[in-house]
Order: sequence, then C-alpha cells, then structure tokens
Amino acid sequence: QVQLVESGGGLVQPGGSLRLSCAASGSIFSIYTMGWYRQAPGKQRDLVAAITRDSSTNYADSVKGRFTISRDDAKNTVYLQMNSLKPEDTAVYYCNVIDRTSTSYWGQGTQVTVSS
Repeated sequence: QVQLVESGGGLVQPGGSLRLSCAASGSIFSIYTMGWYRQAPGKQRDLVAAITRDSSTNYADSVKGRFTISRDDAKNTVYLQMNSLKPEDTAVYYCNVIDRTSTSYWGQGTQVTVSS
C-alpha cells in the first residue's frame, strides 16, 4: 500500500505564490521520478513539472521561470514552488511518483485557485 499525501493548495490572488508538498509513504521501492500534473475543468490532465532521481527537471512551457520543483529523498517528498500565479494556473494539482518497478502512483489532488 502506497499513499501520497498532498498539501498546500488554496486560493491566492494573481501574482501570488503557493507551495505544494507531496509526501509518499508505504511500500514504495526506491522512488525514481516525482512530478506534478494539473487538470482544469473540462481539460485533460497535463504535466506541470517533473524531477528525476538525479535531479534533472522538466517543466511545461507555461510555467517555466515561475514554478520550481524540488525533492527531499530522505522524506520521500516532492515540492512545487509556484510564483507569479495566473488565473490560468487554476486547476486541481496531482502528485505523481514512479518507483524503480515503473509503478505509478497518484495523489488525491489539491485545488489551486488563482482569483482576485
């Protein structure tokens, strides 16, 4: 059993910042890639950012320069620092973890709303 517990979502004004956290626990075999996806109403779930075991990162073009992904392997935790938030960043954000067996796990999602 693997659990991903997300936190840090909420309501923020345009230009504001939020920091999302996702902690993995349970029977997980050496986390390889950790990432964040988001899904707005009526749209597909898209990759926001991902970080590999060797700390290589990948970002969606729409968030480059504004969002930063990081990880703490001692805590099996991934973070997403979101700055200069825009209304179009409003979505449910999902944590994703892939372990060395290529098994993918998803968090329950956390709502981020950017509105004045």
